[in-house]
Amino acid sequence: MSTFKAGAGAAPQANKPAKIELDPSLRDNVRLLGDLLGQTIRQHLGDEFFNTIEAIRQAAKTDRKVGSDELKTVLGKLSDDELVPVTRAFNQFLNLANIAEQYHFVRRKAPADELVVNRLDTVETALGRLLEKGQEPASILSAIKDMHIDFVLTAHPTEITRRTLIQKYDAITETLKALDRDDLLKSESDGLRQILERLIAEVWHTDEIRQTRPTAVDEAKWGFSVIEYSLWEAVPKFYRQIDAVLNERLSEELPPDVSPLRFTSWMGGDRDGNPNVTHAVSQEVLSLSRWMAADLFLRDIEQLRAQLSMSTATDELRERVPGSNEPYRAMLTNLRDRLEATRHWARRVSTMDLPTYLREMKQLLSLDSASRDVLLYDEELLAPLRLCYDSLTSCGQSVIAKGPLLDTIYRLRTFGLSLVRLDIRQDSSRHREAVSEICSELGYGDYTSWSEAEKQAFLVRELDSKRPLLPFDWRPSDQVHEVLNTCRVIAAQPEGSVACYVISMASQPSDVLAVILLLRACGVTRNIPIVPLFETLSDLDGAAESIDRLLSTEWYKAYTGGYQQVMIGYSDSAKDGGQMAAAWAQYQTQEALVATAERHKVRLTLFHGRGGTVGRGGGPANRAILSQPPGSVAGRLRITEQGEMIRFKFGQPAVAVQSFNLYVGAVLEATLTPPPDPEPEWRETMTAMAKCVTTSYRALVKGNDDFVAYFRAATPEQELGKLALGSRPARRQIPPGETGGGVETLRAIPWIFAWTQMRLMLPAWLGSDIALQKAIDEGKQSVLEDMLASWPFFQTHIDMLEMVLAKVDINIAASYEARLVEPRLHDIGKQLRQRVMKLVVLVRELKKQDGLLADNPVFRLSLKVRDPYTDPLHYLQIELLARDRRQSADKRGSETVEKALKVSMAGVAAGMRNTG
Repeated sequence: MSTFKAGAGAAPQANKPAKIELDPSLRDNVRLLGDLLGQTIRQHLGDEFFNTIEAIRQAAKTDRKVGSDELKTVLGKLSDDELVPVTRAFNQFLNLANIAEQYHFVRRKAPADELVVNRLDTVETALGRLLEKGQEPASILSAIKDMHIDFVLTAHPTEITRRTLIQKYDAITETLKALDRDDLLKSESDGLRQILERLIAEVWHTDEIRQTRPTAVDEAKWGFSVIEYSLWEAVPKFYRQIDAVLNERLSEELPPDVSPLRFTSWMGGDRDGNPNVTHAVSQEVLSLSRWMAADLFLRDIEQLRAQLSMSTATDELRERVPGSNEPYRAMLTNLRDRLEATRHWARRVSTMDLPTYLREMKQLLSLDSASRDVLLYDEELLAPLRLCYDSLTSCGQSVIAKGPLLDTIYRLRTFGLSLVRLDIRQDSSRHREAVSEICSELGYGDYTSWSEAEKQAFLVRELDSKRPLLPFDWRPSDQVHEVLNTCRVIAAQPEGSVACYVISMASQPSDVLAVILLLRACGVTRNIPIVPLFETLSDLDGAAESIDRLLSTEWYKAYTGGYQQVMIGYSDSAKDGGQMAAAWAQYQTQEALVATAERHKVRLTLFHGRGGTVGRGGGPANRAILSQPPGSVAGRLRITEQGEMIRFKFGQPAVAVQSFNLYVGAVLEATLTPPPDPEPEWRETMTAMAKCVTTSYRALVKGNDDFVAYFRAATPEQELGKLALGSRPARRQIPPGETGGGVETLRAIPWIFAWTQMRLMLPAWLGSDIALQKAIDEGKQSVLEDMLASWPFFQTHIDMLEMVLAKVDINIAASYEARLVEPRLHDIGKQLRQRVMKLVVLVRELKKQDGLLADNPVFRLSLKVRDPYTDPLHYLQIELLARDRRQSADKRGSETVEKALKVSMAGVAAGMRNTG
C-alpha cells in the first residue's frame, strides 16, 4: 500500500505553523508497514480490490486538497461485499501507523528536537532545571527518596483493540527495533522483513472485533499481561536510569530500598455501577494476582540461582544456610521452593467457595513464616534477597550485587508479592443500605432518617464497641449480603493486598465511617485507607468542608495515622457542567483540600481519576502535574490509567520507561518548585468564565429538548453497545420508579467516544467559546494573555483545548448530520459548527498564531498524515450507520453491515489515538 509523504520543509516563522517533514526513519517505517499491508491485501483479495483501496486513499487526499466530493463518489460505488474489507484495510493501516509513530519516539535515533517539541522530558532534564534554579542536591535526593507515585490501572472500557492483536502489534514493534541497526547483514535484514510480512498477514487474517465481552477476570488478566510483558522489564531499567543520573549529577546512588513507583488495579475491584464485579471476582483476581507474582519472581530466582555461584559470603548469610559451599544458591533454592508452593496455593484458592476460602486464609494467616511454605508478605522474599545483596557488597562483589539481583529487589519493592494491589470501589448508597438493614434487625430504628450527627455518633460508638455488630443467623438482602461478603474477602487478605477502599458519592463523614464499621464487623483489623471520591461540580465544591468535618472526628483522625487520601473525579464533573468549569472546580478543590490537610496536620495524597481524553482530564501527564496548585503534589501522586492509555503509556518497556520519566520528573519539579499562586484578577476571570461555561453547556445539553435526539442521531452513541468493550455496562442503572435514558444516564466514556467518532469533540469545548468571547467583550483580553503567559494551569488548559480543536472537522460532522439527522434538528448542528469555528479563531488570536498547533508541529503533522485513512472510515461509517438503522427499523439485520460498522469505530478510534 502506498504511504503518505510530508510536504517540503521551510524555516519556521514566528506565530505561523511551521512546515515540517516526517523524520526519514519514521517515514520509512510507515512506508514499510504500509507496503507490507498492501502486499497482504493484494495477495488475499487481488489487484482489483487493492486498486480500489488506493483509489479511495487518493480521493481522500484530493478532497482535502481541493475540497471536492470525489471520496463520496468512490465510496458510493462499493458493493456490500467490499464494505468489511475496505473498512478493515484503513483501520489496520492506522494501527500500523500508530505503531511506527510510537516506536519512533522511543528509538535510540529519535531526533532530540522532536522529543522536545512533544514534551518528552526525562528525569535528567528535570533534575538539570532544578539545579539551575538553585535547588540543593540534598533536597533533590530527599524528594526522590520520599516520592510515591501510584499508577492505578482501571478497566474502564476504552481499550477497543483485542489482546491477541495487541500482542501481534508488540511483536511488530520489536521487529522494527531489530531492524533499526546499522550492522545488519542483508540476510538478517531480509529475515526481519519476512517476520514483519508474516506478522502483518496474521493481523489481517485476525478478526479485529471481540465477539464476546471480556469478564472482569479477563480484564484483570489483561492488566497482569501488561506487567509481565512490559513493566517487569521497564521498572528496573528506569530505576537504573535514575541511579545513573544521580551518580552523574549529584554523585549519589539510588538506594535499593527506594522505589518511587507503585501499581494498583481496579480490575476486579471496581463494583460501582458494574454488577459483574462480585466478591467472588475480587477473590479470584486477588489470588491470580499472587499466582502471577509468584510465577514472575520464580523466573527471576531461577535465573539468579544460575548466576550466583560464588562461595565467598558473610557469616550472617552462612548462618542461614550452614554447610553449603554455594550459600547464595542454597538461599535461592529455598526461595524457589517456597515460590512454587505459593504459586500452587494461589491457583488452588482462587475459585474456592467463600466459606472454605475464609477458613483456609484464616488458618494460613495464623501461622508464622517459618511454619508455612507459602510466602504471604513481601519481607519474606525481600529479606533473603537483601541478605544476598549485602553479603556480595561486603565481600567486594558489588558489581555482581548490582546486576540481576538488584533488578529483582527493585521489582519486589515496586510490585510485591501481590503484583498489583487491588482497590475496592463501591457507591456510598450500598453502605448506607447495609448499615440501615443492620440497625433495623437490631431494633435501633431507621438509620436513613437520622441526622448526620446522629449517624456519626452511632457509628463511632459501634466502632469503639467490643461486641459483634452483625446479628447471629441474620439473613440480609442479596445486595447487602454482597457488600458484607466483599468485606470478608478483604479481611482474609495478607496486609498490602488491598490498597484502599474508594467510596463514590461520599459527601458526609458518616459515608466513610460506615465503611470502616462494615469492614471491622467482617473481621478487618488493619486500618485500610478509606478514600472518598468527589465527582460532580457540587461534590467538588463541598469536598474540603466534607474532609474538614471528617478529620474533626477524633476517632477517624486517629484512624488515619496522619495520612488522608482524596479522589477527584474528572469525567463526571466535565459531563456535568463543561470542561473548563470542571477544570477550574478541580483546581480550587485541590487548593481547599491542601489547606484543610495542613490545618489538621495530616499528609494529603490526591488521587486523580483522569481519563485518556481532554474531556476526561487527559493530556500530557507532565504538563498536567506541573499545572496543579502549589502544594497539591508534594511528592505524592495517585492517578488512574485507563483503557487504551495503559497500552499507549506502558504497553512496551521503552515506552513505559519514557512515561516513568515524564511522571517522576514532573512530580519532582512540582514538589520542589511548585507554580505560583494565581493572581486575584486571574481567579476572578476564571470564576466568571467557569460560571459562563456551565450556564452555556447546560442550556444546550440539559435545557434543549431536542439535544438528546440530535446527539443520538448524529453520533454512533446507540451503536456503541454493539462493541464488546468491557465488563462494565455503558449506561448507569436507572433507579426504580424513575424514567431515564437521557445523557445523564450515559457514562462519560461513551459520551465522549460518540462525539469523537463524528469529529465534533463537543464535551471538551462546549461553553468555552461563549466564556472566552464574553471575557474579551468585557475587556479581559490583556488579562487572558497574562494568564496564558504566566499561569501553568491556564496555559495547559488552553493547549489541551487547542489539541481538541485540531481534531475537530466540521465538514465530516456536517456529513454525519446530513445523512443521519432529520432536517428539523439541523439547526443544532449548524450552531455547534459555527460555535466551534469561532472558538478556533479565539484560541488562535489568544495564542497569536496563524493556525492551530503552531507550537506543536509534530502533533499537527501526525493528525494531517492520518487524514487519507480516517476520512474514508468516517464516510463509510456514515453510510453504515444509515444502513444499520434502516435495517433495524425493518427488523432485519445484516452481519456484514454490523461488522463493518464495528470496524469503522475501531478505525476512527485508532485515527484519533483514543476512544474515551
